[in-house]
Amino acid sequence: MKTFTIPFVFLMLITNLSIMNAQKITALNSKTEFADVSGRKIAYRTIGKGTPIILVNRFRGTLDTWDPLFLDKLAENYKVITFDYTGIGYSTGTLPTDLKDVAKDVKDLADFLKIKKIIIIGWSYGGLVTQVATLQFSDLISQTVLLGTGPPGERVVPLEQAFLDSALKPVNDFDDEIVLFFEPSSEESKAEAKASHDRIAKRIDVSKIPSTMEVFQLYFKGSAGLTEDKDNFKGKLKTTKIPILIISGDHDISFAVENWYPLTKQLPTAQLIVLPQTGHAPQHQHVDLVANYIHAFLENTK
Repeated sequence: MKTFTIPFVFLMLITNLSIMNAQKITALNSKTEFADVSGRKIAYRTIGKGTPIILVNRFRGTLDTWDPLFLDKLAENYKVITFDYTGIGYSTGTLPTDLKDVAKDVKDLADFLKIKKIIIIGWSYGGLVTQVATLQFSDLISQTVLLGTGPPGERVVPLEQAFLDSALKPVNDFDDEIVLFFEPSSEESKAEAKASHDRIAKRIDVSKIPSTMEVFQLYFKGSAGLTEDKDNFKGKLKTTKIPILIISGDHDISFAVENWYPLTKQLPTAQLIVLPQTGHAPQHQHVDLVANYIHAFLENTK
């Protein structure tokens, strides 16, 4: 009877691969770290390898409220960095009421991590912050992605009352999430809402989510400043050379996609994608599709 001996080198390779797989860093097990900058601590997490992407969060969002599957999909091709604003979630300090100061969190974090060039992705309120950061720190940012957000200036279509009815509750339940982030009239959207909710629930500290009107007002003052737009950020968007991808749902009760339509022929570097039967969180409802759109955009606008 013949016997076969597995080469030692092959055994070592299998062992090393097993160890690497066991130690793979994902959105659900990534370590929360802290950047000491200008007297405050900015909490952040990092997964993946490659060109760095910094994600900028929504109203009341924390490190825990991104869909981990979406982060992991991005991390297949990029180094993905999430963070909490100054004064929000795991970070210390007080959230500024001027979006120029909020946007400085992005620059300060990049400087702390010694990153010279980033891709920036902003969602909702974070999309407003992202636009300000893009125009303030254009040497830092190579490409910009905006999810479920709107442009600077007065809104053509205001936010819906349904947003205010749900968004300002001290604690949101799953039914609120369907209204706020998905499309309640679509069974498919509601099913994706449940799947996303369950993924996020695997790692969330609800106590870190802003819950008081005092903090809500800090967000609102920043948003109001960009609506007034004394710094003419809308005008600056029309001259930027930074490629911009905008992805919106066709029924976003917070930032109606129609607010972009008057600008579509005026923004020389912007591309707009509208997803049907989709609400305020296109990246949580269509994880693979949105991640693939983002990757294709980034690969083709280098």
